[in-house]
Amino acid sequence: MRLQKYISRAGYTSRRKAESLIREGNVKVNGLTVREMGITVDPEKDTVSVKGTMLHIKKQMVYILLNKPEGVVTTLSDNFNREIVTDFIDADVRIYPVGRLDYNSKGLVLMTNDGELTNKLTHPKHHIPKKYLVCINKALSSKEIVLFKNGIDIGGYVTAKCKIIQKSPLCYEITLYEGKNRQIRRMFASFGRDVVSLQRIAIGKIEIGSLKEGKWRYLKKDEIEYLKNIN
Repeated sequence: MRLQKYISRAGYTSRRKAESLIREGNVKVNGLTVREMGITVDPEKDTVSVKGTMLHIKKQMVYILLNKPEGVVTTLSDNFNREIVTDFIDADVRIYPVGRLDYNSKGLVLMTNDGELTNKLTHPKHHIPKKYLVCINKALSSKEIVLFKNGIDIGGYVTAKCKIIQKSPLCYEITLYEGKNRQIRRMFASFGRDVVSLQRIAIGKIEIGSLKEGKWRYLKKDEIEYLKNIN
């Protein structure tokens, strides 16, 4: 964030007065005096002092829901220079995705800087239901649907029971209680089906709703409390 904003957020003075302090040479970043406007600092790495007083910003917890488009990587960096989830977010703090969503899949991704909550939500013991809308190239038979929901071998691993509801001739609503790598695609592949599109539409009670693709919003207070209270 910009240096004057950091000074203001730390509660020292207003942004306008912070700019004056910078011009007057009263501000140091990492021990070096700074007089130029437009300097940016990383609150997690840089030190800032004003007239010898070290400033600190209380860590602000941020909770975000992103509707990830297809062709975006759910990581903080990519060796192939592809778009990553944080390219869509305008936040003052460093945030990271909670879990993964395949490059070729789209939909709900939670992002936060709350490490404790991230560890909790990604721990396999919680079995938080995740709901997907999946369209395939050829419909499943009634018998295949029964086999699908009762658990199938996807190559050395038998999936847990799941829910599957047919929404249209080629599209299904799938609810999983586990999260193996590319699990849904592998499940359909075991029946000789190709996934045409895959969208995550809910994590527990958190729903993507009408949020447009590529857009994001902050989680509501009750949504945050819901996630924190998952046992």
